[in-house]
Amino acid sequence: MTSYEAILNRMLERIPDSMDKREGSIIYDALAPAAAELSLLYDQLTWTMDQIFVDTAEREALILRAKERGLSPAPARATVAKGEFAPSDVDIPIGSRFNLDELNYAVSEKISNGAYKLVCETPGAYLGMGDLIPINYIQGLQTAAITEILIPGEEEEDTESFRSRYLDSFASFAFGGNIADYKYRVKLIQGVGGVKVIPHWDGGGTVKIIFVSAEYDAPSTSLVDYVQTEIDPTQNAGLGYGLAPIGHIVTVQGATTVQIDLSAKLTLETGYSFIDIKLLIEEALDQHYQDLVRTWEDQDNVIVRLAALNTILLAVDRVIDVEDLTINGLAKNYVVSPEAIPERGAFNVT
Repeated sequence: MTSYEAILNRMLERIPDSMDKREGSIIYDALAPAAAELSLLYDQLTWTMDQIFVDTAEREALILRAKERGLSPAPARATVAKGEFAPSDVDIPIGSRFNLDELNYAVSEKISNGAYKLVCETPGAYLGMGDLIPINYIQGLQTAAITEILIPGEEEEDTESFRSRYLDSFASFAFGGNIADYKYRVKLIQGVGGVKVIPHWDGGGTVKIIFVSAEYDAPSTSLVDYVQTEIDPTQNAGLGYGLAPIGHIVTVQGATTVQIDLSAKLTLETGYSFIDIKLLIEEALDQHYQDLVRTWEDQDNVIVRLAALNTILLAVDRVIDVEDLTINGLAKNYVVSPEAIPERGAFNVT
């Protein structure tokens, strides 16, 4: 018992009953402040004990514990986007700055005539696209817009994700090019989400890395090229110029997507049609497929299950019943290939 009242009562019990220890007495007033301070001390000791153990440590204490294993939270990283400028023969100086909503972007590299890479000046998961406003005047420029996210930005690693990564470091030992080491290092690269590693996929010394983006969808070609260069540059394959050990020839690929086309007979509440709930169904399916992709790296195959889809559809407002549900034309679970992830396709209401 470490509450103020419990501590004060224990202290008063040690005083003989022959002495005045009622509230307001000299003895009571002398012991009460000490009891309050001891209660605060016990609270501080409880908090300190929580910081000792990784399961209960707050972020600051967790970071200090993780340093003992050479781990630290992944920092926030800036979005890299593709900007298209017209007319295409206008030269956009490297470093030119543009504004989109509340964010500023700077040109970092020329891709081709009229197309440039831009880096967001604010690190974080900002994935907006649209028309750009030049901050610096550029002679002859008529229009500018971000048309594609090449490498998605990321927020600083959250506490629970970092806690899980710390605990996972005890479950598998990452060492000089083993599977755990590849997974650990690739997942630290900006824009990377889940990772699969296939050793000896094309003979001894070869490694294939397949990954999904940090947004848990298929990565862009630019992101795949970026990860390939970080791990094992193709022009110096196997020579150790990237993160891969010398002698490892690494091929990096992005996960491909498989469209999941559904067909079903829906019974809706009176007065409602499919068009009224179409957006709700699409949002529910998108969330389900993203949840499946989050488990992709830990499974041989992602399985899109009829039972799960039935449950999801029945949970949509205004849906009373679901019948004759098929996935890609078949009334059975759909097994996605190991190097692919599911995405929403057509929904045919029969």
